[in-house]
Amino acid sequence: MKKLTIALLLFTLSALTSWAGDFQKGWSAYKSGDYTTALKEFAALAEQGNAYAQYNLGVMYDTGQGVPQDYKQAVKWYTKAAEQGKAEAQYNLGIKYAEGQGVPQDNVYAHMWFNLAAVDGSKDASKNRDIIAKRMTTADISKAQSLARECLKKNYKGC
Repeated sequence: MKKLTIALLLFTLSALTSWAGDFQKGWSAYKSGDYTTALKEFAALAEQGNAYAQYNLGVMYDTGQGVPQDYKQAVKWYTKAAEQGKAEAQYNLGIKYAEGQGVPQDNVYAHMWFNLAAVDGSKDASKNRDIIAKRMTTADISKAQSLARECLKKNYKGC
């Protein structure tokens, strides 16, 4: 299975939000290796609900950049971004569930998150969903698909 894609996506720079200036400051700091400033900027924005900052904070915790590596914190922030429809965060949640990092290993939830990420535009998600499906029973696949449909109906809340 392809490992976690760590690259922070360039499209986040073009996000038209009221937080663009602070996000840019955090992004510039991140790119230059100033993880202390990046953490400060992303954390403040993430607490305000900025999905891009939430995703980036998840990556920082996932990889231990500027913070001790903490998969549970990564999952927390990925989940917040995923609940706002961010395919990259949904994809990374699929990885976390597939590998049991920060959450119990669960192929049903890995499949569900990969499925949602694929629907939301992640190019690698459908490939990883299909890899996970090979390890699952037909009943488990059906359950994962049902969970994904429910999640879409709930607009990603509480998935």
